[in-house]
Amino acid sequence: MEGGKPLILMAILVVMVSLGASMVQGATNNMKTSDPNSTKYVMLHKSSSGRERALCVAFGKCHLKKLTCPAQCPERKPKKNKKQKGCFIDCSSSNCEATCKYRKPNCKGYGSLCYDPRFVGGDGVMFYFHGATGGNFALVSDDNLHINAHFIGTRPEGRTRDFTWVQALAVIFDNHTLVVKAKRVSRWDDNVDALNVIWDNEAVQVPTDGEAEWRHEDLDRTVIVERTDDTNSVRVTVSGLLEMDVRVRPIGEKENQVHNYQIPKDDAFAHLETQFRFSNLSDLVEGVLGKTYRPNYVSPVKVGVPMPMMGGEDKYQTPSLLSPLCKVCRFKGPTGYASVAGVAQY
Repeated sequence: MEGGKPLILMAILVVMVSLGASMVQGATNNMKTSDPNSTKYVMLHKSSSGRERALCVAFGKCHLKKLTCPAQCPERKPKKNKKQKGCFIDCSSSNCEATCKYRKPNCKGYGSLCYDPRFVGGDGVMFYFHGATGGNFALVSDDNLHINAHFIGTRPEGRTRDFTWVQALAVIFDNHTLVVKAKRVSRWDDNVDALNVIWDNEAVQVPTDGEAEWRHEDLDRTVIVERTDDTNSVRVTVSGLLEMDVRVRPIGEKENQVHNYQIPKDDAFAHLETQFRFSNLSDLVEGVLGKTYRPNYVSPVKVGVPMPMMGGEDKYQTPSLLSPLCKVCRFKGPTGYASVAGVAQY
């Protein structure tokens, strides 16, 4: 009997978590979300080779299936080498597998936003969108998700437009706002964290030890901000809506000289590099980046030129970083209208 206790305890745990998964599943059935079961699993003891294992507890094809991380990425959150791939455990009915994924933005990948600023759309087409210094623009605007970007920039003497970078992102959904922003720093240091996370207008601290994550859970949604390096790099997950990898980086001295940005000596122009992965966008999604995910979307930019430009600043500009209002914005939120109209400035 003594040897059977661990098995009994595990069976009880599986039943309890399964019941919890069922309750959450029922609460989200009436929402426009992707498969919410992808992250419903219980971690098991590691395999004899040191690979992490998980037991899927969501009902469906993966129910009670054990998944083992591949040898190429034995851990979900590699700590010794933050640049290596991590193990992604997916208990959704369409996948039911453990695969390796990089945990940093790929600036050449789909849904990326990097540099000054350069996008790669959901259609794979690269384009630039300059915005304006101090402006806020809707990157994605859909019925249940809205993402704004705050632009910083500089205009060297003799130029007709600003050089711009994205300094902050605001993710608006349900009745919540999540802001990820780069702090203004005069001198850059890779070992000093220049990243701020703000949840519903209150700053939160993302731990650097243990699971190295901040988490908010309620009946409808799980939000996770997880460090993917000791400083300046996180992965943000909003269940059923999106996942995004974010990294803070400065304008380096060489980069400044090559492009003649003429960055002030007392400002490193810390900004964000980001890669988005979306779930369940509607066919009418709007936004600078969002519209490139529409079915049969045809990009208007001139492919093949050095800097293909995407216009539309007037259509996508919002009154503030936390406002989901613009000329073509679609966000409705849980009440059926755009009720989130933030006044805080970051």
